[in-house]
Amino acid sequence: MAESSDKFLTRPPLVDSFGRVHSNLRISVTDRCNIRCFYCMPESNVQFLPRTELLTFEELTRFVSVVASCGVNKLRLTGGEPLVRSNLSELVGQLAKIDGIQDIALTTNGLLLADYAQPLFDAGLHRLNVSLDGLSEATFQKISRRSGLDKVLAGIDKAIEMGFQKIRLNAVSIAGITEPEIIPLARFARAKKLELRFIEFMPLDADKSWASDQVLSGEKIKAMIESEIGSLVPAERLDKSQPSMDFDFADGNGRIGFINPISQPFCSDCNRIRITAEGKFRNCLFSTSEWDLRKILREGGTDADIEAAVRDSIGQKKATHGIDSDAFVRPEKAMFQIGG
Repeated sequence: MAESSDKFLTRPPLVDSFGRVHSNLRISVTDRCNIRCFYCMPESNVQFLPRTELLTFEELTRFVSVVASCGVNKLRLTGGEPLVRSNLSELVGQLAKIDGIQDIALTTNGLLLADYAQPLFDAGLHRLNVSLDGLSEATFQKISRRSGLDKVLAGIDKAIEMGFQKIRLNAVSIAGITEPEIIPLARFARAKKLELRFIEFMPLDADKSWASDQVLSGEKIKAMIESEIGSLVPAERLDKSQPSMDFDFADGNGRIGFINPISQPFCSDCNRIRITAEGKFRNCLFSTSEWDLRKILREGGTDADIEAAVRDSIGQKKATHGIDSDAFVRPEKAMFQIGG
């Protein structure tokens, strides 16, 4: 798994019209979730996909094998909440055996993590991102519209115990709600020796109530942390395609990252592609177009047909998501339907 993906690249790389090479695939395994964060999905009456419409593990493994031959080497499993998908560790095990795949990560809300950390680790999962928007139960319930912060914290502790290569905490930042959580989260991450990333609130909420004045910018958060805890210095940027601008505490204890898609778009270095739980391929989180891979997979399509659809999509990828443009059109799908 540590070998260079160049050894396994048997097809030309996936390059768009702007020269961006795509090697990072986000795989949504389900649209279902056990909480109802308002920045992601409706509070009630959610219409989930019939289970028969979800890609099977075998279909996902075949798809990943095809794109891996074109240079995809990093995978991230998302949802919905991926841990509500039964036997997810089996999929991790299948993906870990694909030539060229060097890194498999998972984004989870953490509610079920204490139960599944062990089988996921044993199956070959390398890294974890745990969503943690605040450390108070009141904020947790205000955002998630459910209870369960104690389970998330227990899941984080279990993951630390298991020894995952890297565990990150993801905190969505929302003006008027999460400001009191910033400093406690930063102190918590330092104490647990975990990396913390703050993510600006994006227009992908199911209620379509997002407004620009709800965006709590990374710059403002950084200033708050430096004022209360200590100076932050830019971290070495080993991968220019990473969405986060990372900073180390000057005292050497901890790292904070800022993902600022609204205030500081990072589209020029984007190397990410996505497949939804029902097999729709997307070249951008904010794309308004999708390519139906499930149809190809289930109706006798060849690997060449799969590759052609992927290349067609990537060839039509836009230069930017355009959120800061008057011409921006938000996707019809919410985050839980696309995959985080």
